Amino acid sequence: MKVEFAPLSVPLQRRLQTASVVQWIFSFLGLAQCCTAAFIVLFFTRFWLVSTLYAAWWLIDREKPSKGGRRIHILRNCIVWRYMRDYFPITLMKTAELDPRQNYLVGFHPHGVLAAGAFLNFCTEASGFSMLFPGITPHLMMLSLWFRIPFFRDYVMSGGLIPSDKKSASYVLQKPEGGNLLAIIVGGAQEALDARPGSFTLLLKNRKGFVRLAIQHGTPLVPAFSFGENDVFDQVKNPKGSWLRRIQHRLQKIMGISLPLFHARGIFQYSFGLIPYRRPICTVVGKPIPVQKKHRPSEEEVDQLHQKYLNELSNLFEKHKAKYNVPEDSHLEFI
Repeated sequence: MKVEFAPLSVPLQRRLQTASVVQWIFSFLGLAQCCTAAFIVLFFTRFWLVSTLYAAWWLIDREKPSKGGRRIHILRNCIVWRYMRDYFPITLMKTAELDPRQNYLVGFHPHGVLAAGAFLNFCTEASGFSMLFPGITPHLMMLSLWFRIPFFRDYVMSGGLIPSDKKSASYVLQKPEGGNLLAIIVGGAQEALDARPGSFTLLLKNRKGFVRLAIQHGTPLVPAFSFGENDVFDQVKNPKGSWLRRIQHRLQKIMGISLPLFHARGIFQYSFGLIPYRRPICTVVGKPIPVQKKHRPSEEEVDQLHQKYLNELSNLFEKHKAKYNVPEDSHLEFI
């Protein structure tokens, strides 16, 4: 006897989608603080042994984030991420095949406020990464600060996140049999300060470290542009030179993370809140740029490859922008 379940009603589906996005935002804005507080508080309760044992495990396991992390496929395939995908919705599109016998370095643009497209496409299976790129294991770089937080470090590692340092990147890219993909949000936290609807400004003109890294490992460079990434949040105006921008830059230097003052809609109303707008995000992955391996590339060699990367990224944007309602007169701006 076959048991069939009635499909969920549209209002219920929308509530579950919204709840999944709230959970995701909380996991990065609040969960880290909660994990730290829980770790400390447990020391002063009868459950002190939990924190003690975890501290011992943390010491033994301290190098794991820099060695590819520890992904948990059950969490990557969790239904919550599919609801989050459908909220916007978020999609992943490939324009070329990736050979699983090679490693790849993907430059992801733009950062957006919270990098929703990067997280869902590379840290979960909601958009079907493994089906689009069979034999490829994705990793996404994240500020090293987050991997120093007890319990939270294990949560972020479960999706394939690794620290944003050269040691971690090299470990992924030097896999001899290939099959690894390292995604780097090149503009980083500073680019988030320019993330607002209709903006196509990328902090990339003088960002060349990822290019040098690709040459040192002989890893093909792959440009990726996430259309709609900047459209899901509004941001308080903070033009360069303004008092707000100066404060944000100073806080970034102190804390290592940027603090964009973003807003969008609420949970039960649509006028104001911290929940992103329901606007589509599509991450388009371009074709690989061949890279000749050289242990110590010259500045000229780095500049040449960097310029080639900029050209390929611009071509990718121009070729696909009409599909995603980007005005014809809008072009990428590199700063």
